[in-house]
Amino acid sequence: MANTHCSLAQLEILCKQLYETTDTSTRLQAEKALVEFTNSPECLSKCQLLLERGSSSYSQLLAATCLTKLVSRTSNPLPLEQRIDIRNYVLTYLATRPKLASFVTQALIQLYARITKLGWFDSQKDEYVFRSVIVDVTRFLQDSVDYCVIGVSILSQLTNEINQADATHPLTKHRKIASSFRDSSLFDIFTLSCNLLKQASGKSLLLSDGSQQDLLMQLLKLTHSCLNFDFIGTSTDESSDDLCTVQIPTSWRSAFLDSSTLQLFFDLYHSIPPNFSPLVLSCLVQIASVRRSLFNNAERAKFLSHLVDGVKRILENPQSLSDPNNYHEFCRLLARLKSNYQLGELVKVENYPEVIRLIANFTVTSLQHWEFAPNSVHYLLSLWQRLAASVPYVKATEPHLLETYTPEVTKAYVTSRLESVHIILRDGLEDPLDDAGLVQQQLDQLSTIGRCEYDKTCALLVQLFDQSAQTYQELLQSGSAPSMELTVQEGRLTWLVYIIGAVIGGRVSFASTDEQDAMDGELVCRVLQLMNLTDSRLAQAGNEKLELSMLSFFEQFRKIYIGDQVQKSSKLYRRLSDVLGLNDETMVLSIFIGKIITNLKYWGRCEPITSKTLQLLNDLSIGYSSVRKLVKLSAVQFMLNNHTSEHFSFLGINSQSNLSDMRCRTTFYTALGRLLMVDLGEDEEQFSQFMMPLTAAFESMAQMFSSNSFNEQEAKRSLVGLVRDLRGIAFAFNAKSSFMMLFDWIYPAYMPILQRALELWFHDPACTTPILKLMAELVHNRSQRLQFDVSSPNGILLFRETSKMITTYGNRILTLGELPKEQLYVLKLKGISICFSVLKAALSGSYVNFGVFRLYGDEALDNALQTFVKLLLSVPHSDLLDYPKLSQSYYSLLEVLTQDHMSFIASLEPHVIMYILSSISEGLTALDTMVCTGCCSCLDHIVTYLFKQLSRSGKKRGAPPPQESERFLHIMQQHPEMIQQMLSTVLNIIIFEDCRNQWSMSRPLLGLILLNEKYFSDLRRSIVSSQPPEKQQAMHLCFENLMEGIEGNLLTKNRDRFTQNLSAFRREVNDSMKNSTCGPNSNEMMS
Repeated sequence: MANTHCSLAQLEILCKQLYETTDTSTRLQAEKALVEFTNSPECLSKCQLLLERGSSSYSQLLAATCLTKLVSRTSNPLPLEQRIDIRNYVLTYLATRPKLASFVTQALIQLYARITKLGWFDSQKDEYVFRSVIVDVTRFLQDSVDYCVIGVSILSQLTNEINQADATHPLTKHRKIASSFRDSSLFDIFTLSCNLLKQASGKSLLLSDGSQQDLLMQLLKLTHSCLNFDFIGTSTDESSDDLCTVQIPTSWRSAFLDSSTLQLFFDLYHSIPPNFSPLVLSCLVQIASVRRSLFNNAERAKFLSHLVDGVKRILENPQSLSDPNNYHEFCRLLARLKSNYQLGELVKVENYPEVIRLIANFTVTSLQHWEFAPNSVHYLLSLWQRLAASVPYVKATEPHLLETYTPEVTKAYVTSRLESVHIILRDGLEDPLDDAGLVQQQLDQLSTIGRCEYDKTCALLVQLFDQSAQTYQELLQSGSAPSMELTVQEGRLTWLVYIIGAVIGGRVSFASTDEQDAMDGELVCRVLQLMNLTDSRLAQAGNEKLELSMLSFFEQFRKIYIGDQVQKSSKLYRRLSDVLGLNDETMVLSIFIGKIITNLKYWGRCEPITSKTLQLLNDLSIGYSSVRKLVKLSAVQFMLNNHTSEHFSFLGINSQSNLSDMRCRTTFYTALGRLLMVDLGEDEEQFSQFMMPLTAAFESMAQMFSSNSFNEQEAKRSLVGLVRDLRGIAFAFNAKSSFMMLFDWIYPAYMPILQRALELWFHDPACTTPILKLMAELVHNRSQRLQFDVSSPNGILLFRETSKMITTYGNRILTLGELPKEQLYVLKLKGISICFSVLKAALSGSYVNFGVFRLYGDEALDNALQTFVKLLLSVPHSDLLDYPKLSQSYYSLLEVLTQDHMSFIASLEPHVIMYILSSISEGLTALDTMVCTGCCSCLDHIVTYLFKQLSRSGKKRGAPPPQESERFLHIMQQHPEMIQQMLSTVLNIIIFEDCRNQWSMSRPLLGLILLNEKYFSDLRRSIVSSQPPEKQQAMHLCFENLMEGIEGNLLTKNRDRFTQNLSAFRREVNDSMKNSTCGPNSNEMMS
């Protein structure tokens, strides 16, 4: 016993060191010792002793967290009796020790919640032993306030725990537990919570009493957790807040038809201190988002009427909204009014005119106080955006009054942004224009709001723009204007140009009139005149933010008024002709190109402006008619003939710039490539002329490499720039004639230079990534551009180069050794991922007959495939799925290999085959549908190959099967569990999950069943017996129908029949299971 006390004392000291010491090395040693303790066999018994006899809160915390880890582990789980004992012990412990530290109580409640969730389907003597949640908690709720807090916290933590999927247990198991909990307990918990809140609000709360405050806070958290539950397993992304609908089950209808539920929360909001109100409003946000189909029309109208009354009452007494958290939640509540209800329903509410007036005033005030809670403005603008967008569709006879209030909102937004400029500069505050994402989001919303009563919006913008532009011009002419005043006017003009771009971009073709197009013309003229003024000053000074706003304006203008669908008779063009002499689209395009060239000339060292300018050029080069008009412009011909650093500084090699800043060069050359292709045809002379700067650059690289004495940084920059340029051209050349000219230019002359660069700089991803991406582009048979003549060996020669490059890079990257986790993707996995993409593109391009390699003893194919295997084995399974780009490139390559090179897969070593199969098995349950579909396809090819080989070996005639297929069969017979596991996974997904790619899942399933008939019948029996007795016959019949008329072969006709049967099977199973909660052992049937 002394020994036990001694070790307990040691554990207590370690806990103190872990949580209290400031010395890092002592803390790390303590942490290491405690990790060893948690993995030791006596951990369970010691934890109980620590809880019983531990003298410090830290040792109790250690015990609780260790026990939580023990009950959560998937391998070697604790027996049922032991888990029941721990659950009972925790409840007793909490009930008998009221003065525990809050973090200990929390850890013990977490332990209780985890045991309950993971044991939800465990039964003893036909009784579910972990479902007596409300009974467990009742004894706490009937005691003092402190115990009541514990009881409510238990329910709150349990609801959150069950709602939260965790990575260590299958998603299917999580969904079954969550669905069962939703159907059996959640409504009772919600009702209990609301009743306790009613009791609390009925009494005059002694909110000076700390424990009563705790109780109220926990009750509100519990209610919010119930309303925030993922009812139908969509696990919505938190960031998509504004689109959320709460899928309340139909069985909860009574609670929402009873107006006292809604009233309770509005009453609470007005009766409790502001620091509790945000949670009350969060609950109201969820209640306001209840799915529409829960009510009939009359019920919905009544519910909405109560909701709007509550909102009106808050707006009439806005004192609590001075708290930023309250304000934020209230803005969310307002946004939900329109996201869940139609304008036609809102206008019929009794107090609608008064409420819309109050909301408009609230919005205007909020916008004017732009520095207060800026993140909440999004919700208010989204409300008005949706209201404005609904105006053309509203059929109700009641007035919506939006023509009165929407212009007020537009005016408040515009004027408040302009007024903010001076204050931000004066006080050195953070400029909202620096947050491009936020500005773009607000402008998108304003584009719809501003088009409502557009004549008022235009009049306002014209007036404000003319004022600012005039002041700006006067300041420039005076020559001695203070820089602060100039900057203020530039800031105001920046906002106005952004806003003008946004409202032009909000034009909807079917709802636009000639008058509105003429108004657009007024605005466009002003921006173009301002541009002429600012461009004339660029040699002396320029304003980056103003230039970015111009580019945003041009982008919106291009989308609406330039392109194949635009009517050239538009009134906008008439206005441009009258004011600026721009008579047609070609002249407007020349303005665009002039601006693009000006920006590239003066802003070549400013990455944001350069990249946005080039994106604009790229977008212009895509349109069929606009690209043909562009080519005729002398400025475009100038670009095609002079794309050198002398004219475009961003093409220069700047020792200060980052290698990754050269990405914009690819965009530039993609656009130039498209423009060149318009008239290129088969004109080799014109092509050579265009490529001259790149030819010169490659020749100088060749000289550098041959001299062996060169500046490495300079060489890297030159090569990366060149490779990025080439990738842009290769991407644009999607016609056979032009691509063949490019191919003949680069091969064989310049391929060795790329090869040499990979050998030298394989460890530097800034160099290797662009080279490998260029290779991926060159081997990609986009639009059938890689069509070599019958007598041409170029397809094979191109693959040889590809193989050499993959092998060179692959063998060297494997020498890097251990890499820190945070650098693993950048330094190694990204390159491997691109190699997989290159190989996939080359293997599936249909321009090489791969059979000839082995026939003529050429090792190019074997080398590439062996490098693939080496690279694959250097990547842990978990990383394959953790990095989306890697998983997509790997699984799409594997799909091609299993389809066309199954003999290679069959010849691999057993451990490699098992690695590939287990990667397919894991990919079947991936969240990415592309990965999941690819895995189904791979599995189908493998299963079909196996089935054919087995059928042939059974016939015992004809030529003997190849040696590799016999080995493959032997490996699969030694490891039947792998294929069986995949059969159960696929079946599991089809029956129990929201299967989004049912057709893909059905293709391998038939082969899996035919290869494992005995296992399938056992599985089927297990599923049937796991159903409640009254459902078993129906489930048995579902399986009978699934295999009805299915023959023992994999012919297309038979597969199609099975796919049809499977669709019917899934429908019938879902109908059968909808009204039942699965039996005791159902979740173990395939876990």
